Amino acid sequence: IGMWGMRHLDHLKSRRKAIYNRLQTESKLNCYLYDINAQAQEMFDNLIVQYKKSESTTEELKATDQMEWVRRMNNIRERVTEIVNNELIYK
Repeated sequence: IGMWGMRHLDHLKSRRKAIYNRLQTESKLNCYLYDINAQAQEMFDNLIVQYKKSESTTEELKATDQMEWVRRMNNIRERVTEIVNNELIYK
């Protein structure tokens, strides 16, 4: 299921019990979580690429100033994770 699917599963169990129970009784829970995971991973990957491009976080920067590149990438990953969580996982 993956990280995103597991996060969504936890959300369903704690906040959306009716949806969780319906999916489980219809034997659709695993397929649903797999789809959510795939959508979230695709969204995450696409946003990472977009943010890297818009903020000039390139391989050249990585070669010249590794610490700055790591700082930028960590910042981008955190922001993108928050976006994916808000848009797909905890919706």
